[in-house]
Amino acid sequence: MLAGCSRFNRATQSMAGALTMYKPEVVQGNFISSEQVQALRPGMTRVQVRDTLGTPLTTSIFHADRWDYVFTMKRVRVEPQKYRLTVFFKGDELDHYEGDEMPSETEFVNRISPKRTPKVPHLEATEEQLARFAPAEGAAAPADAETEAPASAASSYPPLESAAP
Repeated sequence: MLAGCSRFNRATQSMAGALTMYKPEVVQGNFISSEQVQALRPGMTRVQVRDTLGTPLTTSIFHADRWDYVFTMKRVRVEPQKYRLTVFFKGDELDHYEGDEMPSETEFVNRISPKRTPKVPHLEATEEQLARFAPAEGAAAPADAETEAPASAASSYPPLESAAP
C-alpha cells in the first residue's frame, strides 16, 4: 500500500510540474525611444513635445510644468523592463528633461521578440530553367500593345463626348 502511495505522489508531482499557471504579459505606459528623446529641443512648445513623445502617462495639477512618461513591461522568463522620462516646462516651452537611457526602437524590438533566424530560400536558377522563360530564337516578337489597344478600345466603348447638334 505504501508503494502505491509513493507512485501516486510522484505522478501527481509530475503532472503539477507539467501544468503551469498562465501569467499574462503586462505592458503599461508609453514606450519612448532614444530617437524620440534626441528630437527634443529646449524651447519646444507643449504641443510639439506631445507630438514627439505622445500623451504623458501622468500629469499633476500640483506640478503643471512637469510631464512624466513611464513604461513598464513584465513578461514570463524575461527580466522586467522599466523606463522613465520626465519633461520639465517653463511656461509653455520645454526647459529640460531627465530620466533613464532609452533603448532605440531596434534594440527594444530585439528585446521583446524571440530570436529567430529567418530561412532564406535558395535563389539561383540554372541555364535550363532560365531558357524556359526566354523567347525562342527566330520567334516573332509579340505585337506592340500600344498600337493595338486604341483600336480595340474604340470599338468596344461609346465615345466620351457626344457631338453637338
